Amino acid sequence: MAKEFWTRSEVIEIFKIQQHLLAILEEEEIVCPRHRKEDGEKLYSPEEMELLRITKILMDELDVNLPGVDIILRMRHQMIDMRRQVDDILADLVKKLRQRL
Repeated sequence: MAKEFWTRSEVIEIFKIQQHLLAILEEEEIVCPRHRKEDGEKLYSPEEMELLRITKILMDELDVNLPGVDIILRMRHQMIDMRRQVDDILADLVKKLRQRL
């Protein structure tokens, strides 16, 4: 079973990042953790972990600055949305073709 959420300290350990950088990523809304109801602790979903993984690669390996990371992640999100739309259109076309045959 895959883990559902990670704590702030787990994220810092997994990605070997400073707490300050994680705070900046949250301020810039590159990642948006949820808050646990009981104690208000920040929790990171698998989607947030993927964004952090990509951010780390962009910054560490490709030397992309924070505004560049933001632009790249927004473009990535738009491309994923467009891909879903194309897939929906194609599925609809296949359905209509099957109905005609």
